[in-house]
Amino acid sequence: MILSCSNICKAFGSETILDQVSFHIEDHEKAAIVGINGAGKSTLLKIIVGELGADDGVVALSRGKTLGYLAQHQDLDSSRTIYDEVLEIKRPLIQMEERIRFLETEMKDKSGEDLDNMFREYNRLSHEFERLNGYAYQSEVTGVLKGLGFSQEDFTKTVSTLSGGQKTRVALGRLLLVNPDILLLDEPTNHLDMESIAWLEGYLSNYTGSVIIVAHDRYFLDRTVKKIIELDGGKATVFTGNYTAYSEKKAMLRQARIKAYLNQQQEIRHQEEVIAKLKSFNREKSIKRAESREKMLAKIEVLEKPVEIDDAMDIRLEPQVISGNDVMTVKNLSKSFGALHLFSHVDFEIKRGERVAVIGNNGTGKTTLLKIINQMETADTGEIHLGSKVQIGYYDQEHQVLHMEKTVFEEIQDTYPGMTNTQVRNCLASFLFTGDDVFKRIGDLSGGERGRVSLAKLMLSESNFLILDEPTNHLDITSKEILEDALNRYTGTVLYVSHDRYFINRTATRILELTGQSFLNYIGNYDYYLEKKDVIQGLLAAENAGKDSKGAAAGFTVQGLQAAAFQKASSSEAGSNKSPAGSPKASDWKAQKEEQARIRKRQNDLKRTEEEIHKLETRNGEIDELLTREDVCRDVPKLIELNKEKESLEESLMELYDLWETLAGEEE
Repeated sequence: MILSCSNICKAFGSETILDQVSFHIEDHEKAAIVGINGAGKSTLLKIIVGELGADDGVVALSRGKTLGYLAQHQDLDSSRTIYDEVLEIKRPLIQMEERIRFLETEMKDKSGEDLDNMFREYNRLSHEFERLNGYAYQSEVTGVLKGLGFSQEDFTKTVSTLSGGQKTRVALGRLLLVNPDILLLDEPTNHLDMESIAWLEGYLSNYTGSVIIVAHDRYFLDRTVKKIIELDGGKATVFTGNYTAYSEKKAMLRQARIKAYLNQQQEIRHQEEVIAKLKSFNREKSIKRAESREKMLAKIEVLEKPVEIDDAMDIRLEPQVISGNDVMTVKNLSKSFGALHLFSHVDFEIKRGERVAVIGNNGTGKTTLLKIINQMETADTGEIHLGSKVQIGYYDQEHQVLHMEKTVFEEIQDTYPGMTNTQVRNCLASFLFTGDDVFKRIGDLSGGERGRVSLAKLMLSESNFLILDEPTNHLDITSKEILEDALNRYTGTVLYVSHDRYFINRTATRILELTGQSFLNYIGNYDYYLEKKDVIQGLLAAENAGKDSKGAAAGFTVQGLQAAAFQKASSSEAGSNKSPAGSPKASDWKAQKEEQARIRKRQNDLKRTEEEIHKLETRNGEIDELLTREDVCRDVPKLIELNKEKESLEESLMELYDLWETLAGEEE
């Protein structure tokens, strides 16, 4: 164990953020801290590194181990260039190298004991320099900077002139080169494009130390961590596995808690009904039985009702009018800004029902493409045709379509004047704006809050063609999952730009990659894109080589290459699906059919048992009713007959209850 957090508590005023939080990190372990916005993730990191004091609890770091911390926001103010700023981390190696070179020069003119002393120092320094990989430190710096998305031309830019995101990347580069025993990274994928995130994934996967990450990038977490520390309501719960495993386990645990609670409540109600019925008989034996049941009921440890997810948005996207099948056609589209050439001769179509993700590195023109489609920018060349009855709803990552001087309430009411005050408030409550929150000025909101206002307007628009620019920015993981589910249920058409690979993987039916000033088309989600990317790019390279040599291959087009790759992939998959009798796939199919038959039989048995229980319980209730009637109570033979039937019914019911529990357990 390299790090231990025991019973960490932290409150701000009357609000408790962390309550008895405990976990530990092993050497070489990669872990993530997850939770909704405001759960205390960044606060916990600051307590671990000592930037913030805990109200109670202990943080214990193994002796001699070092911590490295990347905060979300960096304020580097340096006159050095990017390269020199990061290179400064290697100052001890630089000084060692300078000393080695000095000794090499001085030893030429020395002899005797002086020479021996210098030679011993030279050998010691050379050995240490080599052990610390000193001969590669410059290439290491270059590799990290390029991995984080800086080009060779960027290396000479002054740090003080950089944007906040660029400064964060410089700080991350410095931290990675320090190589501490434990890396603590707060949202490290912010400001990184997909290639840089993929590079960072590989770097962290091979990192020899331990890593603790706070991130909303679920795809990134899936590929880097093996432990999840969830903060929820101030408490910490530790899960083994990556994010997907955690998500599945959490859903199962929540369902189990809900089921246990409902079952217990049902049992409590049943016992209360039985007690009331026994007391109503007003007989000594019945009253004693009722009292006995009351004592048993009082000893039950009542389960707390699972907390509803009331801090999550309620998004319901549904088009008012169905568009034609051809939603949009783009032909020969080009765009440049001065000497910066973004894309040219772009052609593609979008059909109704598609969810198309546009991906590519930062600065390639993805957002510009969406703005051209939404008539916020003008193309240099080309045409965009919208299909029949197409109504566009636009979500802008910079929220330029919001009015900064208006309140949240006014923004919705002015856009949709037909809505009543109550309807506006109900809509805003679905997006977590309640009470006086609705009277906050748009200009005073955080990025996440503005994003929620934009999503509320989008939901109310009832558009059938949604154009979204980085819709998951500033959203916590729960809100992202809600948006994913809403888009997957949406019957209209979606075109969006996103760096969130998990979001793309869950929602996209097609991917357009903007690379080399043109688009490559992939029919599938992000996993499919990764699988076919090398094939497509290999064929594209062959096409370019053919063009250079002016050979026969020069006649190929990108679309043709993609079609060939798709056909090749399809035929390969089709071939792989042919399984001879007796093959493993045939055996799997047979086993699957047998399992399905067993499941159907169990479900039928469960249904029959439930019907029989209902039938006997109904008759039992009828007998209870009869036993309260005076004419029956006076008819002794009838009374005896009914009591015998009731005893028999209750015995049968107990057997059926046991059988039902067994079948229900198997069903679960």
